Amino acid sequence: MGRTREAGCVAAGVVIGAGACYCVYRLTWGRDENEKIWDDDDEDDEEESSDIVETRIENGKGAKANAGMGSEARLQGDSKVKAEVGMVLESGSYVKAEVHLGPQSGGGLEAKAKALFSTLKEQASAKVGRGARLGTISGNRTLAPSLPCPGGRGGGCHPTRSGARAGSRASGKNKGRTRGKSTRTPATAWPVRRGKFNFPYKIDDILGAPDLQKVLNILERSNDPFIQEIALVTLGNNAAYSFNQNAIRELGGLPIIAKLIKTKDLIIREKAYNALNNLSVNAENQGKIKTYISQVCDDTMICRLDSAVQMAGLRLLTNMTVTNHYQHLLSYSFPDFFALLFLGNYFTKIQIMKLIINFTENPAMTRELVSCKVPSELISLFNKEWDREILLNILTLFENINDNIKSEGLASSKKEFSRSSLFFLFKESGVCIKKIKALANHNDLVVKVKVLKVLTKL
Repeated sequence: MGRTREAGCVAAGVVIGAGACYCVYRLTWGRDENEKIWDDDDEDDEEESSDIVETRIENGKGAKANAGMGSEARLQGDSKVKAEVGMVLESGSYVKAEVHLGPQSGGGLEAKAKALFSTLKEQASAKVGRGARLGTISGNRTLAPSLPCPGGRGGGCHPTRSGARAGSRASGKNKGRTRGKSTRTPATAWPVRRGKFNFPYKIDDILGAPDLQKVLNILERSNDPFIQEIALVTLGNNAAYSFNQNAIRELGGLPIIAKLIKTKDLIIREKAYNALNNLSVNAENQGKIKTYISQVCDDTMICRLDSAVQMAGLRLLTNMTVTNHYQHLLSYSFPDFFALLFLGNYFTKIQIMKLIINFTENPAMTRELVSCKVPSELISLFNKEWDREILLNILTLFENINDNIKSEGLASSKKEFSRSSLFFLFKESGVCIKKIKALANHNDLVVKVKVLKVLTKL
């Protein structure tokens, strides 16, 4: 009895193992056959139309078609199964299959199982294969509206229509899988700014009087900003040399350059300021440039804060106020200078302090300077957190004003000045002196020496 039971168990194991091997074999064979069919479909669209039969609906009646893509299962023995599959693809995602099994004789159960297994296999492969491939196409054709369509005819770009060609692959070449085409967009040809006139010199050429005359003629006659910019840079570079500073003035170049400070083009205005700045080093040129100094000051104060144009204007004003001859032309802008000193960034603060220091070195400008209204936050510049250059400049400014107040005898007339004036902030409030004393322990030796020098004069 024991031997019989053991033999039965062995037989059952053999049957189960054989069935498992058979299933694995059928799955592998079906997948290979399915991939082969898809490859054939990609190569020849005409053969593909004979493999797939659509379900057509005419006058409200449905007709079924026998499919030849693995839908007929071979039967062993005298079993016969007929599989009819109707497939409808809507947007590449929906698949419907109907299977009708015919009469069976003898071992019909096994044949029915094989037929059902084959049909389900085809259904699954159709869902995974076709649905995924159609989705890939629609995803890869998403293009930016501003870019040209790569590979499109006539410059047009036609995306895949959803559902229009889902069930039919006979018309056109709408392949089931994405071809290995390049999806790179062509390089954009960016417009390059080119002048209509070839400038005859390089911007760093050192020119003589005849060549400078040609550059001035080009600048005067041209309305092209590109040519104007090159000409101004060329003149500004040549104005760095003393012999050309006189030559440009004698050739009548100052009015030609100064005319461009009225332009709305900020780049041209900046280059004009830079050229006038180099020319203003010459004392005779300053006598010509003083005509435009008020306009330069007004435009510098109202232009964008910390901009390149503002910095160029401040440098020009600083050069024009090195001497005492033209400082009175800018005395009305003292409140604006101190406001800019508080609002500007690091570089603007440095440049505006150099400008104000020029005024403090002229005792005749002291009364107007200390009587102007200044923001109380100006006292924050005496903070030890600032670097050496800021602290040395603000200490020099305070030292010069304190010396001028004593020399001009303004300490006795303190009632003339308001509580918002520079005089009250520096002399009467006492806050400024406390801040300066706190700097006596500064880590920088140069700043410490400057602080001790200022404190000895109090």
